[in-house]
Amino acid sequence: MNPTEFKNTVLPFKDKMFRLALRLLNKREEAEDLVQEALIKLWQQQDRLAEVQNLEAWVIRMTKNQCIDKLRNSKFGLKEWKEGLDMADAAPLPDAKIESSDTMRNLQKIMTRLPENQRLVMQLRDVEGMSYQEVAEALELPLAQVKINLFRARQAMKSFLSVPTPKA
Repeated sequence: MNPTEFKNTVLPFKDKMFRLALRLLNKREEAEDLVQEALIKLWQQQDRLAEVQNLEAWVIRMTKNQCIDKLRNSKFGLKEWKEGLDMADAAPLPDAKIESSDTMRNLQKIMTRLPENQRLVMQLRDVEGMSYQEVAEALELPLAQVKINLFRARQAMKSFLSVPTPKA
């Protein structure tokens, strides 16, 4: 695989890799470093990439595994998010942009209350737009378990959103 092929096939997944790493590591700098390390690892394994049936799922799984290794090695565990997902928008109005970022921040805060397996499945399926099969491959879970985790995550989110929050 030459650099142009690598750029065209692997680099489009960079943003998904970053969002997943950010979700798991909770630190922008560490997520950026991890994605860079993952891309270097992918480049070093470029000969094997042609054999991979679902490259996106494989890249996401590799990113997830590297995050887990980093969490285990650093022993800092999962903490609350401090940064949100980047939202692509075509010049929104200022009030819409503020409302949208507030909504996303609230959803992210609620998602932190979910168990890790539900949070990961929801991130990949609902935020990243991966298919059920791709999520199953990326997380190395049976398809039925992916569907169960997603159903439970959505139910939990619905119940969290329906409970009125006390005002300070």
